Amino acid sequence: MNLVRGSLRRPGRAAAEAAALVIAAVVAFPLYWMVLGAVEPAGEIESDRPRPWTFAPSADSFRRVFGQQEFGRYFLNSLVVAGTVVVVSALIAFLAATAVTRFRFRFRTTLLIMFLVAQMVPVEALAIPLFFQLRDFGLLNTLGSLILPHIAFSLPFAIWMLRGFVKGVPQALEEAACIDGASRSRFLWQILFPLVLPGLVATSVFSFISAWNDFLFAKSFIISDTSQSTLPMALLVFFKPDDPDWGGVMAASTVMTIPVLVFFVLVQRRLVSGLGGAVKD
Repeated sequence: MNLVRGSLRRPGRAAAEAAALVIAAVVAFPLYWMVLGAVEPAGEIESDRPRPWTFAPSADSFRRVFGQQEFGRYFLNSLVVAGTVVVVSALIAFLAATAVTRFRFRFRTTLLIMFLVAQMVPVEALAIPLFFQLRDFGLLNTLGSLILPHIAFSLPFAIWMLRGFVKGVPQALEEAACIDGASRSRFLWQILFPLVLPGLVATSVFSFISAWNDFLFAKSFIISDTSQSTLPMALLVFFKPDDPDWGGVMAASTVMTIPVLVFFVLVQRRLVSGLGGAVKD
């Protein structure tokens, strides 16, 4: 009987695995085409008959990218913006999620609903109001004009996600820690924080990608001081309306993708457990 069930399940499992491979290939193909365009010589990139391979790989596009005078500064600015957004948003989201989960206060439900409403508003609809607000605060042409909006937009999702992790920690654990003499701050940082760390990693990935790949805010809020620009703005150096340098665009995009891949590799284990905990909740 078990053999019959196993034989019936194998075709379905094989079909599911084949479908997963097809989906993975479709998702990975743009990345492959990007890397291919970065290493292809100029003649093949501009050819009327593109081929999904090259027999003469070249590093000229990468030389042009790293030869840009401000490219290193753009890379550092992107690291500062993304790193600050990840750390600050994770810290605030952890404290806020703990507060709305462990404490009862007035307008708590209203506050949670406001977090949901904030997630529903498109970022593009708030670009102009944010521009005038940042102008009044004197933050235009600074990295702060990129850091603050990204922190604000990443917090609602992070708080809602971490709320499930904090709620999953038994109240009895906090009571036992208090009986053993642990203060509330000690319980918060030495017991609760490690338990919700997978959730923090999962939310940090989304915050990092959003801040790292941002072009709208960088284009809108960095107007004249190019020294405060980030990597997405560096693509404009190679994208010229009359004569675009597609090799440079692909090479710069490849360089931009590498830190994201490195970040994923470093946090992949905690990311899987964090997403699993969120789904379970």
